[in-house]
Amino acid sequence: MAGEETQHTGSYYAATANPAPERPALKGDAVCDICVIGAGFSGISAALHLAEKGHKVIVLEAVKVAFGASGRNGGQIINGYSRDYDTIKSRYGEDTARALLDMSFEGGDIIRARIEKYGIECDLKKGSFFAAFNDRQMKDLERRREVWAMAGHKDVEMLDKSGIPKVVDTDLYTGGMLDNKGGHIHPMNLVLGQAAALESLGGKIYEHSRVARIEHGAKPAAVTAQGKVTCNHLVICGNAYLGETVPELSARFMSVSSQIVTTEVLGAELTDKMMPGDNCLEDCNFLLDYYRITGDKRLLFGGGVVYSGSTPTDIENRLVPHIHRTFPHLKGKKIDFAWSGNFALTLTRMPHIGRLADNVWFIQGDSGHGVTPCHLLGRLTAEAIDNQQSRWDVFAKMKNYPFPGGRMFRVPLTAMGAWYYGMREKLGI
Repeated sequence: MAGEETQHTGSYYAATANPAPERPALKGDAVCDICVIGAGFSGISAALHLAEKGHKVIVLEAVKVAFGASGRNGGQIINGYSRDYDTIKSRYGEDTARALLDMSFEGGDIIRARIEKYGIECDLKKGSFFAAFNDRQMKDLERRREVWAMAGHKDVEMLDKSGIPKVVDTDLYTGGMLDNKGGHIHPMNLVLGQAAALESLGGKIYEHSRVARIEHGAKPAAVTAQGKVTCNHLVICGNAYLGETVPELSARFMSVSSQIVTTEVLGAELTDKMMPGDNCLEDCNFLLDYYRITGDKRLLFGGGVVYSGSTPTDIENRLVPHIHRTFPHLKGKKIDFAWSGNFALTLTRMPHIGRLADNVWFIQGDSGHGVTPCHLLGRLTAEAIDNQQSRWDVFAKMKNYPFPGGRMFRVPLTAMGAWYYGMREKLGI
C-alpha cells in the first residue's frame, strides 16, 4: 500500500514534475481552522478554496503531494460524471439530475481559472474527444449533446467517419463528439501548482504524515505517528489511498487500478499527424482506452482496468497492443514509462460526499472521472463549511451503498459485470 512508499511512482509525470519543496512530516501538536487529509485534487482543491476564504488550513499527506490518483491519471479534463444524465434522473429524480448537470462544467472552469490566477505551468491544452465504435455509441453521444445544450453548453462538434481525421489519424472509429470546453493537463503539475498557491496564502502542507486515527468531538483531531492536528473542521480526501484509516468510508468503495504508458519522444511532425487538434481522447467502451499527446510530444496511453486494485506486472504488454491497434505505425517505438494508479469506484459510480459528524466531512468515489468533479466537490465542501450548504446537499443526499457480498465478493462480482458489458460491446449490442 501507499503507506509503505516514500516517493512518487516511476511515472512520466513524476519524471517531468515542476520543482517542488521537500515538505516536512508533522511533528508535535498543531491547531488550525480546517485540517484536510490527502493532498490530491480533492484535498488541495478544498484547502485552497478555504484558504482563499481566509481560513487557517493544514493538509496532512501520507506520502507526497499528488502521490495518488491525482498524480497518476490520464490528465483529461472531462466534463460530467461516470453516469449520464438519464441514469441520474431515473435514480434520483429530475431536480437532482438538473442540479448536477448545471454544476457539471464547473470543475473544468475551476481548473482553468486557477491555472490563470496562479500562473501554473501544466501543459494546458483545449478539447476532449469522445470516440464511438458503432451507431449505438453515436446515439448516446447525440443524447449527451442534447443534455449539455439544456445547460447552455453548445460548444461541441459531432463528427462522422469523414470527420475523424480532424482529431485522430486512425481507422478505428465511426464518429464521435468533440467537446471544446474539455481539455488536458499535466495533472501532477496542476496539483503542485495549487499546493504552492495554498502555501502562498498561509496554508501548511505536511508530507510523510499518514493519519493513523481520527478523534471525534467538539474539536476533531487527526493523529499521525509523530503529531496531532486539532481543528474546527476535518475534511477527509484520501480516496483510494485512504487505506483503513476510516473503515466506514473504505467499505463504500472499491479500489480499482488503471494503467498508463508513455512512449519515447515522437516529435512534432509525427504527433501533429497522429492527433492534429492536440485534443485528448477517450473511447465510449465500458472498458475504455484514453490517450493524448504530452507537452514534450510523446503519446500517453491508458486503460487496462484491474478490479482488485493491484498493480499488474505486465503493464506494457497490456497496453502496447491497444496502441498498435490505434496507431499501427508506432510499432517499434519505445515505451519510456509504465505505471499504475488506483481510483475509488462506488457501487453507483457517482461521487460520495457527506459527513461522519457535524464537523467531519469527506469527499471520495469519483469512479474514474475525478479530475473535474474533485475540483468541484472541493469548492462545494468549502462552501458548506462556510454555511452555504445547498449545492453540497445535492451530492450528499444521493444514496451510496456498500458493494453486495462485502469485501470478499465485491471484486469478483464487479469483474463479472465488467465482463458482461465488455461482451456486449464486442457484439455491438
